[in-house]
Amino acid sequence: MTPGRSATGQPICRDCAGIRTNLTCNRCAQEAERHRGGLCARCALNDDLNALLKPGNDRQILQLVDALAAADRPESIISYLRGARAHELLTRIGTRELPLTHEALDSLHRSAAAEHIRALLTHHGALPRRGSEPVARFRLWLTARLAQLPDDGTRSNIEQFATWRHLRRIREKEKHADAVNLDTVTHAAKQEITEASKFLVWLRTAHNVGPAGIQQAHVDEYLSEGATTRTHIRNYMHWLQRGKSRRQRTMDAPHRVAKSLPMVTQEQRLEMVRNCIELGQVVASTRIAGLIFLLWAQPLNRIVMLRQRDALRRVDGLYLQLGSTPTVVPSELAETFVTYFAAPDNQRTGNTGTDWLFPGRRAGGHLHERTLSQQLKVLGIDPQRARNATLQDLTRQVDARSLIDLLGYSGHTITLHAARAAAPKADYITLRRERD
Repeated sequence: MTPGRSATGQPICRDCAGIRTNLTCNRCAQEAERHRGGLCARCALNDDLNALLKPGNDRQILQLVDALAAADRPESIISYLRGARAHELLTRIGTRELPLTHEALDSLHRSAAAEHIRALLTHHGALPRRGSEPVARFRLWLTARLAQLPDDGTRSNIEQFATWRHLRRIREKEKHADAVNLDTVTHAAKQEITEASKFLVWLRTAHNVGPAGIQQAHVDEYLSEGATTRTHIRNYMHWLQRGKSRRQRTMDAPHRVAKSLPMVTQEQRLEMVRNCIELGQVVASTRIAGLIFLLWAQPLNRIVMLRQRDALRRVDGLYLQLGSTPTVVPSELAETFVTYFAAPDNQRTGNTGTDWLFPGRRAGGHLHERTLSQQLKVLGIDPQRARNATLQDLTRQVDARSLIDLLGYSGHTITLHAARAAAPKADYITLRRERD
């Protein structure tokens, strides 16, 4: 420890600074600020955990104690234990009222404290992994959602839609969990299932009609009198008419089309970039994620899934693997990126040993895109408006084919933004497709 300061403001040790306060733990003899009863925070935390969890010879609970006690900042775990829900949960574990199984934790109905414990246990091998957690949570959500639906044909129809349209696709995407943000995938599935459920309930209430009796007039009426989120029944309508070609379909729901393209000015975008570079009081993870977003228009659900292997250190500089072709980080920013990648945030309270560039607070997991979206607002970044401005700027500077390779976007998205920007070669993809 160097708690003192020299005449020039440099940190110096306790003896040189003339500090007489005892800063040595009575138990472990480590030099550290005393937290309680002559003990450092880590030793005090160990006492609290053993008193609360009573591990004895229970292997799982011993691993849980070790995982919590090993936090880089034990003070954070001490604060966590003071929370009413966390304290109640750990007390139930300590009295053996709550077994450490996935089924027991599931019974707590999406308790944040329980999910934190589950993540710690699975991350440290004390609880077996059960595939992707977003998929497991989706299955639990679906079971609860179906139970809420009326048993007049609505429940069985939505169950079939969820099973054959969504669960099958989710299982396929789960095979590529390293490259797919399953939080985003399951969120979209929930939205479509929820909207389809609302539509069927409305049909039965307003017209006493079930799925087999739906007509285009019903769809038009439903869409005309509610929120734009109702357009999410589109895939449900297609599923109802599965096996039919587009020409054979008698019903459809339109795409949800944005009436305008919200966008910041390039001056505003540059001001946001400046904030990411200069606002040192904002955590590094937010500033680095903001730069990746503002420079390369990466969707937030992709940014949070970047791993250490996506940061390529080469002789000629630092590259990021955002698409099939790595993109170079500007030399002026490379050192800032490298410094952050060497020690990412959120690894001091249990989320250790992961290769995420943007670790979340939950052990083993990455930052959630909604959390990142909220954090970017501190830098004045409006994700939707800033992304549109960045894409428009990039399509003016780089040809469409190169952007697809560099950024990992679909040809449709890049062509659309290139056309809006009146960029040269805006029709590149279409022309190539016609030629091939």
